[in-house]
Formats: sequence, C-alpha cells, structure tokens
Amino acid sequence: GVLGSGDFARSLAVRLVCSGFKVVVGSRNPKRKASLFPAAAEVTFQAEAVKKADVIFVAIFREHYSTLCDLADVLVGKILVDVSNNTEINHHKESNAEYLASLFPACTVVKGFNVISAWTLQSGARDGNKQVLICSNNQEAKRTVAEIAQVMGFTPVDMGCMSSACEIENIPLRLLPAWKIPIFLALGLFLCFFTYNLIRQVIHPYIREQKNKLYKIPIEVVNTTLPCVSYVMLSLVYLPGVLAACSQLYYGTKYRRFPDWLDQWLQHRKQIGLLSFFCAALHAVYSLCLPMRRSHRYLLIETAVKQAVEKKMAIWVEEEVWRMEIYISVGIIALGLLSLLAITSLPSIANSLNWREFSFIQ
Repeated sequence: GVLGSGDFARSLAVRLVCSGFKVVVGSRNPKRKASLFPAAAEVTFQAEAVKKADVIFVAIFREHYSTLCDLADVLVGKILVDVSNNTEINHHKESNAEYLASLFPACTVVKGFNVISAWTLQSGARDGNKQVLICSNNQEAKRTVAEIAQVMGFTPVDMGCMSSACEIENIPLRLLPAWKIPIFLALGLFLCFFTYNLIRQVIHPYIREQKNKLYKIPIEVVNTTLPCVSYVMLSLVYLPGVLAACSQLYYGTKYRRFPDWLDQWLQHRKQIGLLSFFCAALHAVYSLCLPMRRSHRYLLIETAVKQAVEKKMAIWVEEEVWRMEIYISVGIIALGLLSLLAITSLPSIANSLNWREFSFIQ
C-alpha cells in the first residue's frame, strides 16, 4: 500500500508495480489522482487501501500524519514504512519515524527509502544510489522491507534500531560533508597564489613601468594560479601518509591512534586529490585558450610589424622551439597520469581493483 499522491508516491508505485508487487494507492481524491498512477495500481480511498495492504508506505509530510489518526483501528498490526524527510537538519527533537510510531503504537514503523530520489525509483537501480537505509525496533519488519527493497533492485542496509532514524533523515540534507574542508583549502590556496601572481604580473609592471596589463587578470593570471594550486593540493594528498609513517616509526607501533588533525587529513585525501585534478584540468583548458585571446593576436601582429620594419626574415629559434615542444609534451603526460590517479580514486573504479593493483597505480 502507498498513502499519498505526490511525486515520490507515484514513482514508488511505478517501481513496485514494475517489480511485480500488487499495489493499492490511498488518496483523499482517488478519481482525480487515478490517471497519475500506472494502470496496474489500484487507486482508492485511504481507508480502503489500508484494509487491503499489510505493508504501507507513508508518503505524506510529517505535518499530515495526524490526518491518519481516523484510520488507527484499521492500521493495527500493519507495517508502516516512513519515507519522509525534513527541510532542515534536526528540525524536530524526534525523528519523523519516531513521531509516526508515537501516533500509532499498535503498528510497526520502519524507516526507509528516504535517501532514494523519485528519479531513482522511476529508473530503477540503474541510476543513482542503490542503497536503501533501513532501521526499526522490529527485526521481522526490517527483514520484510529489506526483501521488498531487494526485489526492487536496491541494496538494503540495516542501520539498527529506531534511534538511527534521525541520522538517516539528516543524510539527504547534508551538502558535501566530506568536501567542505578540501574546498575551503583549495579556495584559500587559490586566493594566496592569485594575489601573488596579480602583484607580480599586473600591479608591479604598472608601478615600475606604467604598463596597463589589467587584461591579464581573467585568463593569464588565473592560468598561472591553477597549476600552483594543483601541485600543492597533490602534495597534500601524499604528505599525511608520510607523516603517519613517521609517527608509527617514532612510537614503534601501528596501533597507536593518530592525532585528530592527522586523522581528519588522512580521511580527506581523496577529495583533495580530485580537486587537484580539477585545477589541473582547468589549467589545460585555459592554456589551450591562450592563443584565442584578442590580446595575443594583437601582440603577434605587433611583433610581426616590428620584424618587418627591422627587415628580419629569420625568426626561428631552435632552442625555444624544442623547449616549448618538450614543455607541452611533458604537461600532457603529467595530466594523463593525474587523470589516472583521479579515476582510480572513484569508488566504482577502486572497488574493481585489488590492493596490489591500487598500490601499483599510486
């Protein structure tokens, strides 16, 4: 059974029908909502839907839970699957699932499916996250919901008793929790190097020679800054491993806990490495765009005119040509190696490698 007629309820009904389940949808306006659901799903009033189902997905907002109190007698002994989320982290003192359980003590409440989006439900487990986090105080009810998730093509993960519901409900609201420190680190490094390059390439020539080079800021100064950030970020990926090894050698054991700052640093290495690759990739794109600038064309024309005025026909400098050819070639190889490191750090790729293969690539 599915109580609700929103986007998530519709996607849930579609996925359940496609997985071979008999689905009955409970709505306050069944005639108006019937066309939104698959033909194989029965759309009826909430009371009728509750009577026909043993497992009921409650796909309505927390504020509307009280509207189900009239169905308390019919809901006795049913398994209620709470799929709701909040708009803010820890918005209420108790989780939505615990609140639902307090309203219907004669029912068994299971928290689950809240980390799955409506899009993932419609497209199945092919796209998006496959994990369905489940928690409840009743083991048998958890097992039943886990079996439903498996038939739907998802991977159920037992998160324990109902006290874990608050943590599960907070997961969809977190914005890149493992990326905040690396992003602020990259932004800080970028500002430092950008300021240095701005002074060196724009402000210093203006003060000393009265040359206006402000046009360099959008492309050239940024392009000079990006590889600096990339190199430092890449070094910060491997430096904590060296410090951890030195710590283990100093104390003569690998079982001593690292300091909190080093432990946090070690846990953020993948994100720091991916940001290093991002900066390097941007640097490659910026470098390719350098000859496309209008300022670069003007400088080329100006140089050509000077050469013509001075009647210099041979401007080929062998050393400069070879230096630039080798410079670009090594840069391409370096970006390729960094791309390999970045790709193998992704979980989907890393999981297909054994430890020796991963260590070899590193």
